[in-house]
Amino acid sequence: MKARLLCFLIGMAVSAQVQYRQSGFGPETDGWTAWSHRPETSPRTFVEPVISLGEPGALAVSGGGRLGAFGGWRKRIPGVAAGTWYRFTVHYHTSGVTSENWQVLPRLEWLDAQGNRAGGSERVDYASRAVCEGLWTKVRLETEAPRGASTAVLQLYLAHAAAGIVYWDDVQFEQIPAPEPRWVTIASINLRPQDSLSAAGNVEKFAQAAEREVPDNVDLILFAEGITVVGTGKSYDQVAETVPGPTTARLGTLAVKKRTYIVAGLYERDGTAVFNTAVVIDRKGSVVGRYRKVHLPMAEMEQLVPGNDYPVFRTDFGIVGVMTCYDAVFSEPARALALQGAELVLLPIWGGDETLTTARAIENQVFLVASGYDHPTYVMDPEGRRLAEAPKRGKAAIATIDLNRRYLYQGLWDWKNRRPREYRPDVVVPAR
Repeated sequence: MKARLLCFLIGMAVSAQVQYRQSGFGPETDGWTAWSHRPETSPRTFVEPVISLGEPGALAVSGGGRLGAFGGWRKRIPGVAAGTWYRFTVHYHTSGVTSENWQVLPRLEWLDAQGNRAGGSERVDYASRAVCEGLWTKVRLETEAPRGASTAVLQLYLAHAAAGIVYWDDVQFEQIPAPEPRWVTIASINLRPQDSLSAAGNVEKFAQAAEREVPDNVDLILFAEGITVVGTGKSYDQVAETVPGPTTARLGTLAVKKRTYIVAGLYERDGTAVFNTAVVIDRKGSVVGRYRKVHLPMAEMEQLVPGNDYPVFRTDFGIVGVMTCYDAVFSEPARALALQGAELVLLPIWGGDETLTTARAIENQVFLVASGYDHPTYVMDPEGRRLAEAPKRGKAAIATIDLNRRYLYQGLWDWKNRRPREYRPDVVVPAR
């Protein structure tokens, strides 16, 4: 299967000052030069006159049959200012490339006045945010020029794709305003009803806890996994209901009253099938999505049907994703959500390993919010730090977070953009 970056919508445009733009290329490449680390790893670079986006001509890089070929086109843009924000945008189209996410490499390198890398010897920024536009893919990076930077080097590379070709076109580099903070307030409820008589009684207890502990106008309230079954002594199928159904109706009333989004775990009936489902309800009380738990442990597998996808949901404050309990044991759910642009991952959970849930936040550079029974209830940042916790039953962990904040790591730098470009999903582990 062809491994690609998942394409997702990439935000609203902001005013910008264009410093360089070119669509269409001819024999004169306008300062673009070929580069590779050494001659024996040089790919073939050329101007393709026919395949292009818009005006005729595109910059092309071919592996040329060389397994170790790495390199392509680069262009220097002088006059950048350290601490200033820039946007780098480029379109590409491929042929014979099997793993676009790590073999197609649009990058920014920053140089100081002496021609050395600014920001550290390993500092290179990848353009990873992508949107598919027919046969072409547009990728974009918005970043701050590091300390000491005076020149930006646009890099359009192909890596280790002996039979592959990548065509590059419509390149733009522009100065943009620094992003404003995007503040979002999240609440997560710690509650475990005991000796409940019904699913409806449980749901009412959760709703009352939120009404009591959470102020109006928070952006999202998270409830735990299986709120309709915990403490009832009933089986999954006995509390299963349709979606929409009675539980989503009650939660919808709460969402309207609090003017908030709500995410909660319940058991969904679809014909004879029963799913462990997390529902997403908007501020108007409508069900706008659902996530059916993909990874089921043995006790659930015997009674429930697993889901088969990792949807993300676009809210009025950002993109959120959901994974449920046992999903956090595996790396793929959180990774799939992050690749689709999730900024906030919601974890309704019964119980689980705290180290693994922390790892999911760090490795994917997302905020992670958990609501659990035998697992803590908290709001966590992309560095794995808990910004708020609710250790007592009936209480809420509430935190206001900035979804536009960048988290940079020494040596790894912008890990959120870097990881998708250096991950190898194409390497398959042999079956036993």
